Amino acid sequence: MATPGLNPLQQRIVAALQVDGRASWRKIAEALGEPERTVARHGSDLLESGRVVVAAVTHYEHQMILACESTAGTALLSSEALAQRHDVTFCYLTTGRAEVVAEIGYHDNLRELLTLQLPATAGLRSFAAFPVLKYFKTIRGWRSGALTPAEEQTLLARTGHDRTEWTLPESRGPKDDEILRALREDGRVSLEALARRTKMSETSVARRLEWLLGSGQCSIRALVEPSLVGYPVESMLWVQVPPHRVEALGQQLSAWPEVRYAAAITGDYQLVLNLTAATHAELYALLAHPVWSSDVTHLRTDLIVEARKRGGRLLSRG
Repeated sequence: MATPGLNPLQQRIVAALQVDGRASWRKIAEALGEPERTVARHGSDLLESGRVVVAAVTHYEHQMILACESTAGTALLSSEALAQRHDVTFCYLTTGRAEVVAEIGYHDNLRELLTLQLPATAGLRSFAAFPVLKYFKTIRGWRSGALTPAEEQTLLARTGHDRTEWTLPESRGPKDDEILRALREDGRVSLEALARRTKMSETSVARRLEWLLGSGQCSIRALVEPSLVGYPVESMLWVQVPPHRVEALGQQLSAWPEVRYAAAITGDYQLVLNLTAATHAELYALLAHPVWSSDVTHLRTDLIVEARKRGGRLLSRG
């Protein structure tokens, strides 16, 4: 049975959390023009039911996309093995020849990943690795479209826009790591709870949290299945385009509300996108858009059958 979608107010609360996952219910209520008690009740229910998860995603120095082919009948096994890795950000089962697509982070361990760890993945027959050169959009920047520009701006003031670049400093300490672990478990954890966990003052915790977010160590993301907010059709697009068109096309596509994720990559394809749509007919209309006729030499579309992991969080398997 399909999971029922969210009602209009719930969708607006989700959209507010997409802008600022740590915003108080009072701030969200003021932005939406709704009673605080109503917003708090619906928002708490969304979080407690797991239909929305607010969590921190730790950034790696480098990321790459894996397109994986599994031995016959083992796609579920290989997707599960990849999803269980702490360095995998997302993991999708798709209709493509590469049945499993995942994003994995790395620092200085690329050689070990490619020659030892990934080839030993259960069920994996072969894989292609495409290092990410640049992000045009991450799921932190995706919006469900339920807010007006003015409402979004009200919530945006403290957190700023989606970060697509970060340089990781070397000065992170044990207390910072403890804060990050807590945020990965619950992105809305209170300063008071963080202070108790780290044995620091709330003022010190607030300062370290601001540094962790501002320096790009992590980002807070509200994770919701696109189908719950009206986009049940999801796909991965692999785009071949001449080098001189990559930047302009990436910027243009990242502005599409249907695009959840857009990145420039190495290899046979220059861009990879995660696209959402309300229906197959709407997806067809997006694929028929004139933008693809401007220097795009090849476009491959794979439907996403199942998401096993999003934003670093495992999802229940239906």
